[in-house]
Formats: sequence, C-alpha cells, structure tokens
Amino acid sequence: MRLAELAATSRAVAETASRLEKVALLAGCLRRLAPSEVAVAAAWLAGELPQGRLGVGWAALSDARAGAAPAAEASLDLAEVDAALSRIAAARGPGSAAERRRLLGALLARLTPPEQEFLSRLLLGELRQGALEGVLVEAVARAASVPPAEVRRAAMAAGGLPAVAAAALAEGAAGLERFRMRLLDPVRPMLAESAQSPAEAIEVLGEAAFEWKLDGVRVQAHRSGDEVRVFTRSLQDVTAAVPEVVEAVRAFPAASLLLDGEALVLAPDGRPRPFQETMRRFGARLEVERVRAELPLSVFFFDALHLDGEDLLLRPASERFAALARAVPAPLLVPRLVTADPAAAGAFLAEALARGHEGVMAKSLSAPYQAGSRGSAWLKVKPAHTLDLVVLAAEWGHGRRTGRLSNLHLGARDEAAGGFAMLGKTFKGLTDEMLAWQTERLRSLAVAEDRYLVRVRPELVVEVAFDGVQSSPRYPAGLALRFARVKRFRPDKRPEEADTLDAVRAIHRREAVAQARRG
Repeated sequence: MRLAELAATSRAVAETASRLEKVALLAGCLRRLAPSEVAVAAAWLAGELPQGRLGVGWAALSDARAGAAPAAEASLDLAEVDAALSRIAAARGPGSAAERRRLLGALLARLTPPEQEFLSRLLLGELRQGALEGVLVEAVARAASVPPAEVRRAAMAAGGLPAVAAAALAEGAAGLERFRMRLLDPVRPMLAESAQSPAEAIEVLGEAAFEWKLDGVRVQAHRSGDEVRVFTRSLQDVTAAVPEVVEAVRAFPAASLLLDGEALVLAPDGRPRPFQETMRRFGARLEVERVRAELPLSVFFFDALHLDGEDLLLRPASERFAALARAVPAPLLVPRLVTADPAAAGAFLAEALARGHEGVMAKSLSAPYQAGSRGSAWLKVKPAHTLDLVVLAAEWGHGRRTGRLSNLHLGARDEAAGGFAMLGKTFKGLTDEMLAWQTERLRSLAVAEDRYLVRVRPELVVEVAFDGVQSSPRYPAGLALRFARVKRFRPDKRPEEADTLDAVRAIHRREAVAQARRG
C-alpha cells in the first residue's frame, strides 16, 4: 500500500464523528494491506512509531520540511517509508543530528503534501485522527472476523496491537491464540488521567482506592520459580540493575507472580531522595554493587496481575488488591486508603505530600487492569500551578468536537525575543460551552487556516492549570508544561499581561530546588 492511501484513511477517520464509520474505514484499510504491512500500518494509525523515538524534534522537522519541496505524485509504499524511518532511528554518534536531518529531508522530498503532513504529525506525536487503540481493536476484529474481546485480550498479553493485528489478519482466531500472557515477558502498564482534587476523583469514581503517588521509577516484577525479571514502564529489562527488587520478589511465598510497583531511593527518614538519584540506579550496569551501597533502592507494590498460575488482569481491582495483600508483606505495599469521603481522601493526600511524595492515585475498585491504556479508572491527584498564557493556535477537534476548535497551543511572553514562546498544548478542561465560545473567538483572530489548524493573533489570554514544568526539546524555549488544562478564559486581560517565559523558568528552577530539598 502507498503511504498516500494510509494518509487518506487517517484523514477520513479524523473527519468523521461516528465511531462505527471510523471502524469501517479502518477495517477496510486493514483488509487492503499486504500481510507484511499490517503491523506497521496499525502502529501508525494509532499514532505510534515501531522504532520508538527517532531523535527528531520540532526544530529538526521544521528545518527538514523547509528544505524539502513536496513531490507532485505519491510513489512510496509503507515498507519504503518504514525502512527510511529505521535508518533515521539508527543514526548515532558524532554528527548524528545532522545525519538524521539529512535523511528526514530526503524522505520528505519524496512525499506529497498530504503525506508530509501525515508523517510530520506522526513524528511529533500529534496524529489525532481518532484511531486510538480502542477503535483499532474493533477495526482489527471486523477485518479479521474475530471477536473484539479476543483481540483486546491478545493485545494486552502481547504488550501492543500491531503484532496482534498482523496475526489476526493472517490467521484469524488461531493466530490470536499465540498471544497469552507469559511470565517473564513484559506487559504494558496501565496509565492514568488527572483529577484536580480528591473530591473530583470521588465524583468520577465513587468509592475509590487512594494510594500514595511515589516519585520513583515504575517497575513490573515477574517471578516464575526461582527466576525473576524486572521491567520498566517502557518494557526495558533492568533486572541486573535492581538486585534489591529481585531479592525482595524471590523471597515472597508465591511460586509465580507478576507485580506492578514503584522503586525509589529513600533517605534514612523514609522521605524520597531526588528523582535523579533513583535514575542513577537504573542507569548503573557495570558497578551495580558499588552504586547500591551508595543509593539503596526500596520497592513498593500496588497491583498484582498474576498469582500462582492465575492471570488477574481482567479481574476487578478489588480482587487484584486482595491477591496483592496475600502475596506481598505489608511493609512493601504502597499505602492505600479505600474511601468515598473527600475529607478523608484530602487528609490522605496531605499526609503523602508531607512525607515528600508527589500526591495520590485514585483507582476504581471495579475496573480491570487495562494494559497500555490511559483512562479515568485511574486518576492522579497532584498540586497544580496556574499561569495566564496566550493562545497561539488551535487544532480542529474530532469525534463529538468535530467542527469546533479544540486543542490549544499555549505561549508565554518572551520578553527577550519580543514574542511568545510555545510551552505545549491542551484540550483538557474545556466544556461544550467553552468550546463553542473559543471557536467563534479564535476564528475572529485567525491569520492562517487549514483542515487541521487555525493560527491566530496572540490576543486571547487563558488561565491554565498544570502539574509542573519539564525540560523538552520539542519546543524552542526548551520547556513544556506537564498535564496542562484550561481553567478559564481571561478576556479581561491583554496579552501584555500574560505570564512571561522568565516566570515559567522560575517555576522550573523552584521545582528542581524543592526536589533537592526533599532529599
């Protein structure tokens, strides 16, 4: 299949609000693929790259596109584009950045404008055509004539959908049987959305399990007999770097288990050391025992996905928590409070913060473990900052937001450069009323527009809540907001009154100092 055809499918999916039509479009596309193309196409349609990060950020892509006049006709198939991306990912060592830009420019020059747009959004993680994994699961099931539940189960066991899609399209139900959860092979971790307070989390979940949110590294520990393996959230095998975790898991009474948890370096008083010190432990490969003596790791577990021959992923959280309590000694469990009382949950959050942790997690007691998925069954609650920022652009929405401007590009005043520095994007926090208002207002400020994006005069100020500021190569200022969400528009404020880039840098510095003090 030509990339142009896949890009056209992606565009068509983005332009329909109907889930059924999205599934039909994707299923039709999947049926037209050659067997060797299915895994790559499934990954791309979900907005993922099989190669992982390519080392290509916003600036590199912008430079490459500026120097690459688009082709007049589509000529590249999926395998050729995937091979080109693999060559870009393989560039390492001195001069690799320039080599990646050269290879990317050469690739873009062979693509038509719609193909360039598709690939650019894919590389930046901005491919928002609505083909998230839940829709793709249904599309794979329809294309292969197998039950969606079986595709979903196989994807959880496989740690992803691409290989499962290829097997389902080639072999049907028999192909899916190969994908069963296997101990010592990693499972993609379940992820969380955000809530602004314990009360909001309870409003969403009802009675929920609140857990301390530890500032460590997510670990997944497998045991089969005497063999133990430990993986990170990115599914990297770090067994050799974390002997404390291996020893702890090997001492548990269960003969086979799979646990989800957090490992971190603690100070003598039990408070977390700076995150960078925990990361040093995971980077150590050659002198593990020496670094262990300097920075001993502690591990705490919060979920059980397998226990003594029984897979637990599809069991409700309440049952998984009970199994965890049977398998793991209490000192190695993340502190947990089950409550529907906002005051009790608030006090639990305050205690976590007082002990130097990030906040709390709120978890549905009835939800299964949704491997690789981010949803409202898990909510993270952390203190938030707010800033007044300026809207620089907005992306057209999809699904029920089709026809409305949704994802906002946010900027702070850059007094040194005399403009605005982009810090990220968000569509969180927007009600239907706000969406309607901002669409009308931003259209009146438009300076350029296409099917995906409306660029606007930097005049509309918006108050944004966020969890922190992180370093980021994606934006020219080198900073990005973490988990930004709209609180309210400020039409009463002029853009000259928006917060400055220096203010954002100050927050970034304060967070670094606070983290060091926690140590």
